[in-house]
Amino acid sequence: MVSILSRMRIPMGFCLAGLYFYMAEPAWPTLPFGLALAFFGVLFRAWATGNIHKDNHLAIVGPYTLSRHPLYLGTFVIGLGFCLAGSNLLILIFFFTFFFCLYVPVMKAEEKHLKRLFNQEYENYKKSVPFFIPSKWPSNKIIGTFQLEKYFKNKEYKVILGFIISFGLLILKI
Repeated sequence: MVSILSRMRIPMGFCLAGLYFYMAEPAWPTLPFGLALAFFGVLFRAWATGNIHKDNHLAIVGPYTLSRHPLYLGTFVIGLGFCLAGSNLLILIFFFTFFFCLYVPVMKAEEKHLKRLFNQEYENYKKSVPFFIPSKWPSNKIIGTFQLEKYFKNKEYKVILGFIISFGLLILKI
């Protein structure tokens, strides 16, 4: 079931984006704040992508010192920003429902996968870093080893393109 959810999250996201743009009621008081928040999420995802090692080494530096799932945290912040920019409470309700029903099971499945790959190293990491929401600022390793080539290899630039296109569509809807 989780593998189906994992594969469906991107196509479902595009379907929900269509619904979002239909329901969005962007207005100047909330639009700039929402887009600023969403852009912060884009930057956070970029930071995480430039530090990930995908099954080769356990990522434990940079944003991985704040959350065990910084890519999803960045996605969540992007979603919250667009909810604010869209100025419609129903959008927020749909977003929370979609995110927690789809992404939380995927995150838990990914944790099982990482436990199989990295066993005790992952268990130690799990004890010191919160599941999703950061709860404390780590004393070390926050800088990380961001590598731009990983950012491009993982095609994270598509998130920025999506942000720009979505921003433009919201401006046109005002």
